[in-house]
Amino acid sequence: MEVLRICGEIPLQGEVNISGSKNAALPQFAATLLSHEKSILKNVPDLSDVQFMGKIISELGADVNQLDKTTWEINPANISHCAPYELVRKMRASICLLGPLVGRLRKAEVPMPGGCVIGQRPIDLHVRALEVLGATVELDKGKVVVDAINLKGSHIFLGGRNGSTVTGTSNAIMAAVLAPGTTKIESAACEPEIIDLCNMLAKMGAMIRGIGSHILQIDGVTHLHGCTHEVIPDRIEAATYAIAAAITKGNILIKNVCTEHLGSFINLINEIGVAVNNSGFNQISVKAEQQSIQSFEVITLPYPGFPTDLQAQCCALACKAQGTSILTERVYPSRFMHVPELLRMGADISMEGASCMVKGGINLIGAPVMASDLRASAALILAGLAAKGKTWVQRIYHLDRGYDSFEKKLQALGANIERVPESKLPKSF
Repeated sequence: MEVLRICGEIPLQGEVNISGSKNAALPQFAATLLSHEKSILKNVPDLSDVQFMGKIISELGADVNQLDKTTWEINPANISHCAPYELVRKMRASICLLGPLVGRLRKAEVPMPGGCVIGQRPIDLHVRALEVLGATVELDKGKVVVDAINLKGSHIFLGGRNGSTVTGTSNAIMAAVLAPGTTKIESAACEPEIIDLCNMLAKMGAMIRGIGSHILQIDGVTHLHGCTHEVIPDRIEAATYAIAAAITKGNILIKNVCTEHLGSFINLINEIGVAVNNSGFNQISVKAEQQSIQSFEVITLPYPGFPTDLQAQCCALACKAQGTSILTERVYPSRFMHVPELLRMGADISMEGASCMVKGGINLIGAPVMASDLRASAALILAGLAAKGKTWVQRIYHLDRGYDSFEKKLQALGANIERVPESKLPKSF
């Protein structure tokens, strides 16, 4: 087991290239199964979740080859409808296999997924969508078993208590593209990752209208062909480096970024006193060298609202802002497991329901902390970059799920951060 050791209070300077989006790549891996033909995915991030998805698809019978660090070739000519439990249990995103297996094979057996501890994240909307399309869905010994021999287009409403479902929308789209007739999906998620999936499916021959809106209309086709597709840049990774510049009073040029995917975040970071400017095609500069960061209020919402995947990182940033910041979580109300760890570093944070109040302007002190999930990992590292002394972040396998070469990219920006064996933890902790 490894940990990250961070010596903080170093302003970050330099350039960083953003990798492809994990949340776009994983459903696109699944989408390749909709065709009998070979597909090539480019700009794929080098992450453990991507490796898991490649192994799962391989276990289903596809011929999967990683041509280089960012390029994958998938030939799904002969696949099974049964996904392997030992791999699926490690990654929640594997539930996105349901849609393509149902669409192409008219049946699926996918174990209930694991890999995430962020409260209740049920699949009821996924099941609802498949049932509306004519499938029979049962839960049998921990497996989602689907019989879709009567699959046909229909009218699907995907609204839920906390808004639309991103992965549920992906599943509904991928099942519908090969379903006879017309499918209308209302309250569809419209995240950039959904748009990218639809654009890929269109290259494969799918007929999808309303891409980028909350209402999609899909005319089913009899078959899809393979394609070559480049994954969009990771908007959450880009924003995380922008926060790294802000929290360390640094100056970072962020390359390979889609600024149109970051509207709510860029608006916030400009408002709190951090200079964000377009610095050429697909790149932004983030400067916080002289500015005092002002307190702020964030309410997470489905896209184009403020991303829930940035709430933890912004919580760390709020510790260094002047005044009291309020962060309210409307997508995953229990997503505050990073707060006790920030308290260990001297943060002043109080909780009230699905909101936390952060009194800023304090000096964070390095400490041993434990990551509970992917974004909490990033938040604790950001806090460590701003803290006095050494911070030790444990359970960094969470980090490797969603950030490509995170500590190496930070090192290139001047951060004093190192991956070391857990045995290096000081005994006094």
